[in-house]
Amino acid sequence: MALAEKIEEFRSIIDDELRKIFYKKTGYQEIIFESINYSLFTGGKRIRPIILLKSCEMFSGDYEDALPFSLAIEMIHTYSLIHDDLPSMDDDDFRRGKPTNHKVYGEAMAILTGDGLLNLAFETMIDYTLKYSKDFEDYSRYTWAMKEIGNYSGVYGMIGGQVVDLLSNEMSMDEDRLMFMYRCKTAALIQASTVAGTILGGGNDEDVENMRKYGLYLGLAYQIRDDILDIKEDDKIDKLTYLSYYDIEHAEKKIQDFSKKAIDILYKFDDKDVQFLVDMTKVLTNRMY
Repeated sequence: MALAEKIEEFRSIIDDELRKIFYKKTGYQEIIFESINYSLFTGGKRIRPIILLKSCEMFSGDYEDALPFSLAIEMIHTYSLIHDDLPSMDDDDFRRGKPTNHKVYGEAMAILTGDGLLNLAFETMIDYTLKYSKDFEDYSRYTWAMKEIGNYSGVYGMIGGQVVDLLSNEMSMDEDRLMFMYRCKTAALIQASTVAGTILGGGNDEDVENMRKYGLYLGLAYQIRDDILDIKEDDKIDKLTYLSYYDIEHAEKKIQDFSKKAIDILYKFDDKDVQFLVDMTKVLTNRMY
């Protein structure tokens, strides 16, 4: 099966499982379910949950136990986009060709929708942990995965990166601060996916640390590629990016460097099937759109 077909297969699985969570949800607060569905199903590529599932499968040969955690990752990612689009943040009117959540449901409901998704992400993981841990080892791995996802989503991860991004026009930004922002805002959720997937798949401490580095290198390459793809739009608003410090040729070399480091880590697992993640790394870091 071609990579595109495999990605579509897993995206369909994730979408189906997400729909089950919100199927026929009613009540006085049902507007928030409508708002959540609006943002969850706007054509997202499901990159992070797919990486989580395939990281798990790479170590265990199965991904069933990782599904709730992959859904949680997508909820956290979606909440971050909703909040990022708010007038007090990036103030964007469109996301993936559709009006942003606050343009449809209002700013207050968009804030609550993001809050709801973040909370529901942890409800989903905790519920699975309490219901389906067969023994202490299961419980330990599930809670470990939750802790990693929480850390990468919080003030030392994604939220920390958003803080630096928000204040980037006020503070004296340099390349070091920019790369900190990229590590936190972009790479963090990718690392959460690679690390949690490895933990849930039964990887040991060394495996987890290797996949942590893999996620970091992939995330940085992915973000610099975004900078190149968005150069015209970023120039219009004088946005600080990697290209504020280097030309495109240097940026391309940096992408290839990070991509090679990521793939080299995967090839260390010579007894595992790493081909999907190798191919996906190449697609994500060399994309033209």
